[in-house]
Amino acid sequence: MNWSISFEPLVSWPLFGLVFAPLLLLALAGLWFRQRGSLLRCIALLALGAALLNPVFLDEEREALKSVVAVVVDRSQSQDIGDRTRQTDEALAGLQQRLGRFKQFDVRVVEAGKSEAAEERTETRLFSALESAFRDVPPSRIGGAIMITDGEVHDAPAGAPDFNAPLHALITGEEHEKDRRIRFENAPRFGLVGKPLDMSYRVIASDGETGPVDVRVSVNGEQVSVEHATIGQPMKLEVTIPNAGRNIVELAIDHEPGELTDANNRAIALVDGIRENLRVLLVSGEPHAGERTWRNLLKSDASVDLVHFTILRPPEKQDGTPINELSLIAFPTRELFVEKIKDFDLIIFDRYQHRDVLPILYYDYISEYVEKGGALLIAAGPEYAGESSIARTPLMSALPAMPSGEIVDKAFYPRLTDLGQRHPVTRGLDGAASEPPHWSRWFRTIGVKNPEGEVVMKGADERPLLLLDRKGEGRVGMLLSDQGWLWARGFEGGGPHVQLYRRIAHWLMKEPELEEERLTADGRGMVLEIRRQTMSDDPGPAQVITPSGKAMTVKLEKAEPGIFTGSLQTSEIGLYQVGNGDLTALAHVGPINAPEFSDVISTEDRLKAPAEATGGSVRRLAQTSTLGSLAGGVTLPSIVPVRSSGAASGDDWIGLRTTDDSTLKAVSRVPLFGGFLGLGLLLLAIGSMWYREGR
Repeated sequence: MNWSISFEPLVSWPLFGLVFAPLLLLALAGLWFRQRGSLLRCIALLALGAALLNPVFLDEEREALKSVVAVVVDRSQSQDIGDRTRQTDEALAGLQQRLGRFKQFDVRVVEAGKSEAAEERTETRLFSALESAFRDVPPSRIGGAIMITDGEVHDAPAGAPDFNAPLHALITGEEHEKDRRIRFENAPRFGLVGKPLDMSYRVIASDGETGPVDVRVSVNGEQVSVEHATIGQPMKLEVTIPNAGRNIVELAIDHEPGELTDANNRAIALVDGIRENLRVLLVSGEPHAGERTWRNLLKSDASVDLVHFTILRPPEKQDGTPINELSLIAFPTRELFVEKIKDFDLIIFDRYQHRDVLPILYYDYISEYVEKGGALLIAAGPEYAGESSIARTPLMSALPAMPSGEIVDKAFYPRLTDLGQRHPVTRGLDGAASEPPHWSRWFRTIGVKNPEGEVVMKGADERPLLLLDRKGEGRVGMLLSDQGWLWARGFEGGGPHVQLYRRIAHWLMKEPELEEERLTADGRGMVLEIRRQTMSDDPGPAQVITPSGKAMTVKLEKAEPGIFTGSLQTSEIGLYQVGNGDLTALAHVGPINAPEFSDVISTEDRLKAPAEATGGSVRRLAQTSTLGSLAGGVTLPSIVPVRSSGAASGDDWIGLRTTDDSTLKAVSRVPLFGGFLGLGLLLLAIGSMWYREGR
């Protein structure tokens, strides 16, 4: 029962003061001058004032509120190491059992670190979870917090947390644990393809170990070297980036006996390979309406260094034009086609015909250049079907089709073949999805016979229009019309000439994104996404090997012609190996070199400062003492409710604060001057005053 007194005046306080104050002064003055009956007058006046103030006794019925206690359980991946999961589960069960005995505690269990979102798995953020648990709790009702963790907490404050209650930490793991790890000290995000890239790394041992260790260096899953490192010392590394686009550089050290885990025995760096400027040689023959189409396109590409020559006048032409008006420089045929031919990534013959400008032997050099990995594009016009066609030179061995001698002058819409709808060069061209295609017509097709390679576009009368072929280690493309300039000039709405021409050139120069058969994988959050580019109708499922070595199968679904995709929701952070047919790919899921695995040794140090600042404690669950131990080996301290001013921890106990807060359930009112009692007291006081005044 909670008794208190309250006043419920019958008149307003200003009116009461205005009337009562003068009367009280007169009564007090009478007492001062010892006038007859002044004491009784004061008593009667006080009785009248008490009646007007109407005092009431209140009896409040209250219900005590519970203190809120948060138990934060660390479920991050480092807690899966060794015996920590078992220790955590047993400690949680023991705490819930012991806290359940105290009716004054409202226990909230919060599990942190097991979210599927990659950004939430980068670090162990127990204090963020604790803040969420106390978000709706008034500060006076917070009884304390208990964390079950290995101590590797990445958001621990340097001092006291934002609540005035004891914080206790129960540390999983064992004392004197041993572990090695490797990390990149310097890993550039970008590197030039084919050029050495300077990096640095360090091998770290938890027990202060020194000495040599072998480090395996792999690039895109292939081991390239074994480096000899010194533990604890920064080491330099030089790696050659093999491919444009994303490359995975991996460092690995062997697992040592007694180590906690080998999850941090690997370090990953993602390096985007950038090609140096591609060198293209464009040789134009007889001037024509679309002569500058290729030149303008290649000049607009910042990644291309273009060398362009135009044969304006054949050697046999004799018209008396002065030599100084014919050209600025002589055509450096030997320098380009003999001495520096290997420096070019692509050679384009745009409506070029053999007129003895190039010696016959030089065509052999070009064929050899293609066989050894070069790229050649023939943009053919009517000259390709004539007597001076370059198909009648030794270059014929590198060409995918020989001319039939026909020139078909007929309007047609360029269309994709069935292969072209799946081929990365022509797949998804803007305007190709409609019938007729949403682009302008062309009016000339050069006839060929016995085409080799892949026909990805067709022209008039279903004749081949665009051929793509491989010759030895190199590639050859042939565009059998000189009408592409109609798209560039906007005739009948134009067409995707930039998109098409650029794809042709980049496919010839072996850009990875345009390979017909390609397998790529990437991590999006905690989802592994797989993309298969193929010319087949069904590539079959993809095989996935997780960082822990578990094999899985992912079904690939058709997303569009030539593209199959699949995804896998994962829970492991690390490097995944993906295979499909003869192709393999690597992908890293989750944060690169996450702090979660940067140091996996269980520690008391990170939580000691915030715990001691609140009067709490940090202690290990696995101890040699059997005091308070549960079946299974963990040692739990006793739990003691304490007042706000008392100590909150001892050698074998932890304290949690109780609250004085309560809720009001009912109120009983007892008026002091109410009813006959109040009337009687008032009449008695006034009557006594009247009696005394009458004598």
